[in-house]
This record gives sequence, structure tokens and C-alpha cells, in this order.
Amino acid sequence: MHAKDILIDGFGRVREEVHAAVEGLGPDGLNARPGPDANSVAWLVWHLTRVQDDHVADAFGHEQVWLSEGWEKRLGLGLPRHDTGYGHTSAKVAGVRVGSGDLLTGYHDAVHERTLGALRALTAKDLERVVDERWDPPVTLGVRLVSVLSDDLQHVGQAAYARGLVRSAAS
Repeated sequence: MHAKDILIDGFGRVREEVHAAVEGLGPDGLNARPGPDANSVAWLVWHLTRVQDDHVADAFGHEQVWLSEGWEKRLGLGLPRHDTGYGHTSAKVAGVRVGSGDLLTGYHDAVHERTLGALRALTAKDLERVVDERWDPPVTLGVRLVSVLSDDLQHVGQAAYARGLVRSAAS
């Protein structure tokens, strides 16, 4: 198995878990915060997708799906165009409210397809390319992709946990 196949499998697992976390939740469930400063399922899925979109687009020299396919307007969150949720205060988290799970999974699926397209074209040599020199050592494409995958997995796990808390409180 090649490294790109492992990455493709990993991002596919994120997609599956995103759908599982969102499935069957209406707007109240998606936007509910299990605690006063907790993240909602909607915020977590939006954030992990925005980070994947931002980082993969930057690493491969593509435009973000958020902007190029109009997801910024469709979700209508009223945030700055390049906001990914990084550093959001509790008040900003509370402001990320979505009207349907289909919007969240639609955006995630579009980012997932763009990510898969980029990954399928990879060679082993591509993974060694430096994509960020602000770090010591500089960050390679391979390290950046593993970092995004790790972040996505953590956040989708949090979304699944938040979903369980929200559903438990509702019953």
C-alpha cells in the first residue's frame, strides 16, 4: 500500500464519521452546545471541514471550495471569508449555526472530493515537498496532510461525543 492510499483511506474514514455525527440531527441538535462554552456538532464539523479545505488548498495551490463553490454563501454564517474557526471565542462558536445537516455534509463532501483528487495525483516524491518554511524543521506536504488528518479525526470524535450528549439530554 502506498502512502497516498493510506491518506485516502484516512480521509474517507473522516467523511464516514462526519456523516454519522450529523445524521438525523435537526437544527436544534446540530446547534446545541452540551455546555455553556462547549462546541456544537455544527461548529465542530464546519471547523474541521474549513481547516481541511484551507490547508489542502494551500498545500496544492488550489482555491478553497468554501469560496470557489459558494459554500460561504450557502451556509451564510456571516464570518470573514477566510475564517476557519481557529481561535474562536465562545461567542463566535455560538454564532456558527446551520439550518440543516445536508449543508454541512454537502460542504464536507465537496472538500472531501477535492482532497481525494489532490491525493490521487500524488507521488512519493511529492510528499517530501516543503509547503511551510515558518517551522523548524520546515513542514513537508506529507507532514501537513497527516496533521490535517489528525486534526480532523480529533474533531469528528468530539462531534460524535457532542452528538451523544445532545441526544442523551433530549431523551
